Amino acid sequence: MPVKQESTLDALVRMRIRSLRKARGWSLDNLAERSDISPSQLSRIETGHRRISLDQLTAIASALGKSVDQLVESPDDSDVVIRPDRDEDRGLTTWLLSGDNGPQGLTVAKMRITDPAGAVAPDDLGVHPGRDWFTVLSGTVVLYLGERVIRVEAGQAASFSTMTPHTLRADRGPAEVLCILDHNGERNHLHASP
Repeated sequence: MPVKQESTLDALVRMRIRSLRKARGWSLDNLAERSDISPSQLSRIETGHRRISLDQLTAIASALGKSVDQLVESPDDSDVVIRPDRDEDRGLTTWLLSGDNGPQGLTVAKMRITDPAGAVAPDDLGVHPGRDWFTVLSGTVVLYLGERVIRVEAGQAASFSTMTPHTLRADRGPAEVLCILDHNGERNHLHASP
């Protein structure tokens, strides 16, 4: 079995090299020039007629603007399937949709809120620089914003300055929201306090 896994990963690396080269519109000669490996060696590497040495893999990765890790990452489903992060104490389940690829440093996340609306202690309200934006996908969210209590129902959205103390709770059952957060919002909303 390990031999099959190795050959599967080897074939995946070869396919990634070829696909990245072609996506850039490069011929074997173009990649050869950038990696200091002959076109014939590159051809044999891509077709599986030659094993890839570590120094060749490093040179190819660099020429393609990728890390070696990116070329050899496991072909499992972790880069495709987004698994939830459950925080039972906070009544929050989060799916981080944007990962490290959020536009302009923003994070996109889906959140399922089960913590019920009701009495909110001052310590429950957070403040941080920036703005938060969310739309309610299902259920109803109660937005505590300073002294204000605002109901936001499915199909509605909210945007507000996060310098105003705030928190979200679910009203009469779980609610799901899609939110866009800046770096400060991600740190304050998606990561539990120590």
